Amino acid sequence: MRHRIAVVGGGPAGLTFARVLHHHGHPVTVLERDPAPGARPPGGTLDLQEGLGQLALEKAGLLAEFRALSRPEGQAMRILDTDGTVLRDWRPGPDDRANPEIDRGHLRDLLLGPLDVRWGRNVTRVAPGPRDGAVVHFADGRRETFDLVIGADGAWSRTRPAVSPVTPHYTGVTSVETSLDDVDIRHPDLARLIGDGSVAVYGANRSLVAQRNSGGHVKVYAKFRAPLDWHGSPDPADDEALRSSLLTLFDGWAAPVLDLLRRGTAFVHRPFHTLPVSHTWTHVPGVTLLGDAAHLMPPLGAGANLAMLEGAELAESLATGSGDPDEAVRAFEERMWARAGKWAQITTAGLERLVSPDPAEALALFDRVQPS
Repeated sequence: MRHRIAVVGGGPAGLTFARVLHHHGHPVTVLERDPAPGARPPGGTLDLQEGLGQLALEKAGLLAEFRALSRPEGQAMRILDTDGTVLRDWRPGPDDRANPEIDRGHLRDLLLGPLDVRWGRNVTRVAPGPRDGAVVHFADGRRETFDLVIGADGAWSRTRPAVSPVTPHYTGVTSVETSLDDVDIRHPDLARLIGDGSVAVYGANRSLVAQRNSGGHVKVYAKFRAPLDWHGSPDPADDEALRSSLLTLFDGWAAPVLDLLRRGTAFVHRPFHTLPVSHTWTHVPGVTLLGDAAHLMPPLGAGANLAMLEGAELAESLATGSGDPDEAVRAFEERMWARAGKWAQITTAGLERLVSPDPAEALALFDRVQPS
């Protein structure tokens, strides 16, 4: 295969695609907007599932390294009532590696390896070429032509308009994220509350989830139904005003649960947007999409796993196929749309139950999907 291939976006989808193609001995260029790997926080932990994210890493030849970095104990899940009563306390068995956790930063570093990543390349748009291939336009005015461009640039993809006019819509659910550092030393009571993995508390149309990352770091997510502009007051940059607003929203919940918010730092507002469940497009030679750029869905654990497997499968098809990248991309898109549509339905229904007027909906969902 002698084609110039670029992937826009250095997240799990783009890096998995590039790493699998590299694994097969084919060059690929990664175009990433960030100026360096550590330019911004990589986000929270991910659970990589056996038949999805872990399979993708196996295709990249990285499964053993992943297992050395992952945290099987992070699969543990505890659910509390709003008064602090423990409703469920599930812990994985000693050999349970179905969904081990890994920090996003560790996963990024694992995938980066020897890849050709062009940092600080801010893509503004991608356009099909006048004959074939695609032209990538950059914020600094430069442009570059490739035989194939893969858009793995997330929810607000700059590549997507080359194949689809559809844009994400607000789900009605917002998340505000905060953090706890050195939790075992500085907040031992909260460390015991959270356990080895995650703790979740579900109320009417709102929830609080705290999830361990490595190194004693904890991410706390307050999720609730609200208008998109709910944060116009208070100022979203005012941490103390946001904390006060959240404590009012969760007023009446058990004091140890509210301490997850009281002691948190650096509040970040993240409204949930999605693409239509059945999002597809008419095939455009020279351009395609992966992950959130193709099928943005509620963040309930499936998105990154699907994106990584898609990247691995497309890379394999390009590396081992007939040599016609357009043929490989057409076949890949059909498979991706069918699988992603099913997962989009599952996660959309899941979000409705996890942030529901009836908290029992969330507990029933946990009982249905969690191993006994």
